[in-house]
Amino acid sequence: MKNFALTGAAGYIAPRHLQAIKDTGNRLIAAADPHDSVGVLDRWFPNASFFTEIERFDRHLEKLRRYSPEDKVHYLSVCSPNHLHDAQIRLALRLGADAICEKPLVLKPSNLDTLKEIERETGGKIFNILQLRVHPALIDLKNKLSSKPNIEKHNVVLSYITSRGPWYRYSWKGNEEKSGGIATNIGIHFFDLLIWFFGSVQKTEVHLNNPDKMSGFIELENANVSWYLSIDRNELPQQAVEKNQTTFRSITIDGSEVEFTEGFTDLHTSVYAEILAGRGFGIEDARPSIELVYNLRGSKIIEKPELKHPFL
Repeated sequence: MKNFALTGAAGYIAPRHLQAIKDTGNRLIAAADPHDSVGVLDRWFPNASFFTEIERFDRHLEKLRRYSPEDKVHYLSVCSPNHLHDAQIRLALRLGADAICEKPLVLKPSNLDTLKEIERETGGKIFNILQLRVHPALIDLKNKLSSKPNIEKHNVVLSYITSRGPWYRYSWKGNEEKSGGIATNIGIHFFDLLIWFFGSVQKTEVHLNNPDKMSGFIELENANVSWYLSIDRNELPQQAVEKNQTTFRSITIDGSEVEFTEGFTDLHTSVYAEILAGRGFGIEDARPSIELVYNLRGSKIIEKPELKHPFL
């Protein structure tokens, strides 16, 4: 049994991590969040210590490391806002723990190099939650794509609309300096998936960049990708509206829809199981998608693109 601590306990994604810690037979020693709406802890780990100040959380874990070996933390799960990931990963390694961090690992590619140095200095490991890579249907698809000779590049269309209310723009997610913007906050797991499928980035274009929507083109080693991301409920296609769905997710490859609606329930648990088995996704796995979204944020808008997304 391993000991875990967790930051961002009051956030949206924390319950998936708490479930994964429980499902893999481990225990949560302590959690932290500046907000105290963390009754969710009672569902999985009612005896975990809780702190609203990261300094007190840090001090508590340091005391355990020094004076209570049986309670020393082995892993720190980072579920906090994106701009805090870097600092809290460093906290984990300073405590002698490995870090398990939600996407994106960091906001700037240069931060990855510093984290690699800290890994070498401490002997600790940094893992990223790239859960789509453990989805059974997507693993099968990758294997099929890899088994076919790449005579011509695949044509891919990514469309992702996930409704968000006014709260979004007033939260840290609506602040590009904290979240990285639309491409980073809601798109990075799809970009990681496409790079995993089709290879390295050759060329990028941005055709639209608003606070609530973004679109562009990516040339990958084995695919041309038109992509569109939005949090505007008014852009949901009619078929989604008729089904009373608040999210529309579509990836087509050469005109065929990639179906992966089902099978999301236990993906975080699967990632945790891989990490605990000595595998997991590290810094270099996360790097290509972080470099991509960082470059997209700083790209100039191409007003009249040749290869634009159908929604444009």
